[in-house]
Amino acid sequence: MEYFAISNGIPVHILDTKKGESTIVLLHGYLETLYIFNELIEKLEKRYRVIAIDLPGHGLSGSDKEINSMQFCAGVVADILKKNEIADAWVAGHSMGGYVAQNCIKHYPELFKGVILLNSTPFADSPDKKEGREREIELIRKSKLGSLAALSIPNMYAPANLRKFDEKIEETVEISETHDPNGIIACIKGMMERSDTKEVLASQQRAMFIFGTEDKFISTEVRENLIGEFPNVKAVVIPGTGHNSFIEEPEKVVEAIADFIGQ
Repeated sequence: MEYFAISNGIPVHILDTKKGESTIVLLHGYLETLYIFNELIEKLEKRYRVIAIDLPGHGLSGSDKEINSMQFCAGVVADILKKNEIADAWVAGHSMGGYVAQNCIKHYPELFKGVILLNSTPFADSPDKKEGREREIELIRKSKLGSLAALSIPNMYAPANLRKFDEKIEETVEISETHDPNGIIACIKGMMERSDTKEVLASQQRAMFIFGTEDKFISTEVRENLIGEFPNVKAVVIPGTGHNSFIEEPEKVVEAIADFIGQ
């Protein structure tokens, strides 16, 4: 079921399947909404209770005034779990959602059993990345959010998968029109100011990376360095997928999640 709740002072759009002994919280990435997980939820809900939300500034959720920090977003997630009396969830975050997920386990460890990073890393933004985000802010201020989405979202997929996922790409671009431009800018600022979470990830007993071999945002070198640097974090590499491995190969991602949770 879908519903709204007030959390940390903002309205939050929530999808909750309600049934299942174990709970997985799904956090979408930049310019996405909870609907990005539709196909994944259909598969996961056969085994788990699944909660997905529109993160602050995205979709139908509200936004903080100036900056949707990753910690603020994590506080929203934590408040929703407390409202539902859940204290043993798994949190899985895609890209930007992974930054929020790492802040969830950092600031609210009592609520989570472990973390799954879907095509995400523990790094803070580099100076070059921050410059790119500043350019995106300027485009959004010029009322070009839709154009930005149309350009960036196809890059989330492996080139060989673009035609296969034409409808999903078109749907994601269209849904981006629901975003409040100021909310998106607040999220960009939140990503720009975030600290790296390497120490948080290194301290986790239950953590997993899911990577794609064709990811344009996480290079092979970065992926292999992360796998080497965090031997305590389980790493699953899905061949032939880009930055959206959970869409491009949902069965393999669900299998990886189930194996991880079942350990």
